[in-house]
Amino acid sequence: METSPENLTDPAMGPEDPAVPDVLVLPSGVRRELEETDGSLGVQGRPFDRRTPFFVGLTGALGVAVAYVLVRGIADLGDVLIIIGLALFIAVGLNPIIEFFVRRSFSRGVAVGIVTFGFVLVVAAFLIAAVPLISHEIHALTTNYPRYKSELASGKGWAGRLAVKLHLTGYLKGKSKLKLPVAGGIFGAGKLLLSLGVGTISVVALTVYFLIAIPGVKLVWISMIPRSRRERVGLLTDEVFSRVGGFMLGNLLTSLIAGIGTYVWLLIFGVPYALLLAVFVALFDLIPMVGSTIAGVVVSLVALSRGVPIAVATGAFYVVYRFLEDYFVNPRVMKHTVKVTPGLTIIATLIGGTLLGLIGALIAIPVAATLRLLIEEVVVPRQNQR
Repeated sequence: METSPENLTDPAMGPEDPAVPDVLVLPSGVRRELEETDGSLGVQGRPFDRRTPFFVGLTGALGVAVAYVLVRGIADLGDVLIIIGLALFIAVGLNPIIEFFVRRSFSRGVAVGIVTFGFVLVVAAFLIAAVPLISHEIHALTTNYPRYKSELASGKGWAGRLAVKLHLTGYLKGKSKLKLPVAGGIFGAGKLLLSLGVGTISVVALTVYFLIAIPGVKLVWISMIPRSRRERVGLLTDEVFSRVGGFMLGNLLTSLIAGIGTYVWLLIFGVPYALLLAVFVALFDLIPMVGSTIAGVVVSLVALSRGVPIAVATGAFYVVYRFLEDYFVNPRVMKHTVKVTPGLTIIATLIGGTLLGLIGALIAIPVAATLRLLIEEVVVPRQNQR
């Protein structure tokens, strides 16, 4: 005789009681669970199946949402992260100078103070030398502006002939009006100057902080590595710091070469303010890719005071120098200081400049040196073991 589910009985309870034929007799395991829950809320069901399409889809959607929030947050904080990264990069590059003073019994705070004071002193000396000359030239331009305008309007001199060819004499004589977005230009320039000022102050302040805190930052970084690998990671970190410092030293060397070359050229042709312009070129040459070009344009404009041929020759000098610096001087200096080949130097600079502009071009060579170090010390030995 077949036994239906409704007639299941517990073997320990004996035969079915004929007095209660319609009552279901539960198995002992289920009855024990009901007794543990006092029979009020029932038995706990089976766990939710995490392999169901709904659960998988919900988990994937939540993961996409979290990833979007993280990417959006990083994008919104891009400018802040760039300032922090630039300050850390400069601090790592200046760390060898701090270590030089620390090895000579100076405290780290005093060493950072000396380096900061030296930087401020150089900038202050440049401003003290430049501001009077610039104000004098502006005053002379303001005083002689009516004469310059009349000469241009009448077509006298090379500038007047150029104005005639460009059909600008009508604007100079007042017959035509040239509409310029003056208000937008003023507000735009003010906003740009304010952003540059805030960014510069932030970078300087964070650089000073990182210079003081670099030992602590390295300690925290090493403590996050497993104990068995801390010694090797520490040595690799020190080597990366050394190569970044070598890059800063090489960049200063190429800037010094640019400044000396400018000073000699301007002395030969008698261009005024030779020393000031040489310092200006050396400072701007620290900016990768466009720094020496901007400085060359400014120096060429100043050379107009000695005549158009000298100005044109000065512009040609900077074109040739830029070529030599990018493809001859800079790659070879970086090969000895950062241990990066000339070809890799050019490729890294182009890629970094394309991705992050000036900041990317500035950090491209140290990043390339770090990647090459990791490939040589980690990837290649591991591949040789297989």
